[in-house]
Amino acid sequence: MTAEHLDVLIVGAGLSGIGAACHLARECPDRTYAVLEARDAIGGTWDLFRYPGVRSDSDMFTLGYSFRPWPGDKTLADGASILDYVRATAREHGVEDKVRYAHKAVAADWDGSRWTVRVAGRPDLTCDFLFTCTGYYSYDQPYAPVFPGAGDFAGRIVHPQQWPADLDHAGKRVVVIGSGATAVTVVPAMAETAAHVTMLQRTPSWVVSLPSRDRLADALRRRLPAGAAASVVRWKNVLLMTASYQLSRRRPALMKRLIRSGIRKQLPALAMDPHFSPPYDPWDQRLCFVPDGDLFTAIRSGRAAVVTDRIDRFTRTGIRLASGTELPADIVVSATGLTLLALGGMRLTVGGRPVDLADTVAYKGMMLSGVPNFALAIGYTNASWTLKCDLVSTYVCRLLNHMARTGARVVTPQRPPAGPLEPIIDLTAGYVLRGVDHLPKQGPATPWRLHQNYPRDLLALRHGPLTDGVVFQ
Repeated sequence: MTAEHLDVLIVGAGLSGIGAACHLARECPDRTYAVLEARDAIGGTWDLFRYPGVRSDSDMFTLGYSFRPWPGDKTLADGASILDYVRATAREHGVEDKVRYAHKAVAADWDGSRWTVRVAGRPDLTCDFLFTCTGYYSYDQPYAPVFPGAGDFAGRIVHPQQWPADLDHAGKRVVVIGSGATAVTVVPAMAETAAHVTMLQRTPSWVVSLPSRDRLADALRRRLPAGAAASVVRWKNVLLMTASYQLSRRRPALMKRLIRSGIRKQLPALAMDPHFSPPYDPWDQRLCFVPDGDLFTAIRSGRAAVVTDRIDRFTRTGIRLASGTELPADIVVSATGLTLLALGGMRLTVGGRPVDLADTVAYKGMMLSGVPNFALAIGYTNASWTLKCDLVSTYVCRLLNHMARTGARVVTPQRPPAGPLEPIIDLTAGYVLRGVDHLPKQGPATPWRLHQNYPRDLLALRHGPLTDGVVFQ
């Protein structure tokens, strides 16, 4: 039986996958395509995560799509609103009908002219170009360290990635283990009805308060057409993020002082050390943003607290710390992070030879050395994920149209020039360090270098030349 063939296969129907499909429908309307989604719903992260308070950790004016501006009024939007936005975008652009649910791509082999994609429990599919938009972490296996004595605990231990629908935390004592974006979101949300919530952290994070509404956006929406207002606010936020990142890289001591000053205004009675004084520079790990300082409000009210210590072991009634203190708990939330997983776990082979991702180098942060007719969407670590994925989708469409015009059938980034290689994700967060050795590398210079700079990437990916002597044979 001959496998069904499509021009393009997109893997993943989350924020980036739906964006890629919309770009393809808009910019390459003559291409046949499908979107393979392992789960039974559109939305990716925003359909998977159901923990209290789940929301974006980037502003929505840049996390939203460039071709469909964010229509809401919240800067850091709740997960349900983001999910509605992704699904509405899919419907409006005719993408919804292209999604094939319960289609988990497990392997793909390039035979010299096309990809054969193996789908668990389904017939094989073939395509000319394979575009993976699967994110960077495992949906099935969150990072869940084994805690000594956890079996002795009489309460309930839950992970935010696998939040149980029947969990009622009202009136309960809660300990949230972690200090990252998930922890600073869960703590104030649960503190609204819990008896008390403690954020137990081994290492603090840099936490910055952002207004829940963008005043400029509110003002411009009253005076300008929606598209024009969205463009101005988007660029304002892009430039602010870029300036923040550059200041952190060039003047880390000054950035630390600015962040600490903001926290002191929120928590004048709380000692900064050690609870809000990380031992690393801002943007060595992602900053944690909290809308209207809700985390600080919960701490000031006494409904929440921060403890910086190490876990000795769980007891029947809580957690005993290395200092000897015991934290009483009815519920423990293990906000301990993610498990990195590239390509959704899909295995690649080229001509029957397995591709070891760790041996590849990313071309423009989106194609892999030695892998033909293939792209992957990896967003920014220092800005909104969608900003980079949007540019990658635009580039893929430009590339496909150029191939059609020139009659080219195969594009393969060759091995980059000699030079030092570095991880493709340049953060020191625990979840990155645990799995970064299995990911592609980046090279020493353009086009093999990731610059984490949206204006620069905009020029290169949306307007730069396609024939740079690297990908076309």
